[in-house]
Amino acid sequence: MEPDRTQFHPGLAGALPIPGALPHRLDSVRLLSLDAHGRALNWISWQDAACLYARDAVVWTLGEPYLSIRGGINRGTGARSVLELHPIIAARGHVRPQALDPTPALTNASLFARDHYLCMYCGRGFGRQQLTRDHVVPLSQGGRDVWENVVCACFHCNSRKGGRTPQQASMPLLAVPYRPSWIEHLILSNRNILADQMAFLEAHLPRRRRQ
Repeated sequence: MEPDRTQFHPGLAGALPIPGALPHRLDSVRLLSLDAHGRALNWISWQDAACLYARDAVVWTLGEPYLSIRGGINRGTGARSVLELHPIIAARGHVRPQALDPTPALTNASLFARDHYLCMYCGRGFGRQQLTRDHVVPLSQGGRDVWENVVCACFHCNSRKGGRTPQQASMPLLAVPYRPSWIEHLILSNRNILADQMAFLEAHLPRRRRQ
């Protein structure tokens, strides 16, 4: 049955997982948004996705539906509209030029995720509260606050290194810092990626791999 989209009201909707789909808390559900050409844009909430469906702005989808949204009731037929949301949706609209290959914002959360919550000096894993952003070439020595010059470091190692470079402190890096691609950023920023979404993202990863 086709959903009655004209009667759908996101503010009144209820959301239920499709039978057999991977269960999620609704506030953690994220759909992968693409432009009409298939370029990955960002993660969006099921509410925002439902609005795209309701406006008939979804051009095509990938993956099996995994969330069913119940909308309003048609006064004429008494039937309730239902939207079945797919894990990957492509929507109409023009993409800003910078969105074609955007640079992920450098934040501590994204940095720690890039380095897998490991100190790049001692190699130990830590919780977010025990980690710091370390500048490989210190700012006091002309280093910059950019992806290629920052690593995840525990408090002890950061304090020990101080205002020195790894060479000056005899503290070799365990991995070379790098600027993640937008696809890598999307993978790192979502801990609840569905199989269809991961398969799509992995197929679009850059060939460069971290050594």
